[in-house]
Amino acid sequence: MILAGDIGGTKTVLSLLEKGADGLMNCALERTFASAEYDSFDEILDLFLPGDIQIDSACFGVAGPVVEQRCFATNLSWILDGQELKSKLGTERVRLLNDLEAMAVGMLHLDPDDFIELNPAAEPQTGNIAVIAAGTGLGEAILYWDGKQHHPIATEGGHGSFAPQNAQQDLLLQFLRRRYPQHVSYERILSGKGFSHLYDFLLEYQFAPPCPAVPSVDSVQVSGIDRNAVISRLGINGEDVLCSEAVRLFVEIYGAEAGNLVLKSFATGGVFIGGGIGPKIRSALEAGDFMQAFAAKGRFQTLLGRMSVKLALNPRTPLIGAAHYFQAD
Repeated sequence: MILAGDIGGTKTVLSLLEKGADGLMNCALERTFASAEYDSFDEILDLFLPGDIQIDSACFGVAGPVVEQRCFATNLSWILDGQELKSKLGTERVRLLNDLEAMAVGMLHLDPDDFIELNPAAEPQTGNIAVIAAGTGLGEAILYWDGKQHHPIATEGGHGSFAPQNAQQDLLLQFLRRRYPQHVSYERILSGKGFSHLYDFLLEYQFAPPCPAVPSVDSVQVSGIDRNAVISRLGINGEDVLCSEAVRLFVEIYGAEAGNLVLKSFATGGVFIGGGIGPKIRSALEAGDFMQAFAAKGRFQTLLGRMSVKLALNPRTPLIGAAHYFQAD
């Protein structure tokens, strides 16, 4: 029996799977848990696993850096230890992956219908693949091509320093430096909270009047309304000028950083875009600003302009990656 998990600050999804004679994975049991309601990952395992189950292999994608098979889960008070999990689960085949590592593996096992190609001029070829995912945070990973197959490499590239590309973005950096004087990372923009940062920036520089439907920061603390979701929804639907520009600017910067990751990993195999935000702003990603910013790399514009850039629509990608991790053995 294969145990797979997608462990995040908001929710933890665990799945028990069996590999059928046809080579396909069949789910025997799956449950979702609200992570913050539990003091440890062990608590969730004890609730999920049947008492008589024999685990052959287990792999977990965790939202946090994994160092020597130990991970302090970001936004949780949990510590996951690979050696302790081997003892608890009764198998040596246990692996902790950064959540973007798991997502990267999962990308290789999605169906073609799970992707949308964003580059109409794409010329698919083999090579390393860049994986970028804006969601609660900004995750980045690399799929290294050894000539026969891809191998996942975790990074913390989303915390790299934001580099503005035009006069508007120069002002944005100045604005964000006042909020984050020690360091302005791409994650401050390319994440759920980024929509509020972009909206507040545009409002301060009087790009357009404030939107009556967008709650103030103070009122959000009382009402619990997701301000970022309101801004992105109004922007995607074209219901407000300020919100629409916030979404456009988000997409422009997202494309530029995806292009940066391609250059750093020499990802001739293209790009996979994952995370929860991409499918929600699909129409904006397809509008052209993303690909224009992605390819705007001077002497490398022609190279990037031919690369495949695929948006993944399947929200289960990290779990799929964890389930398949040991199957390449």
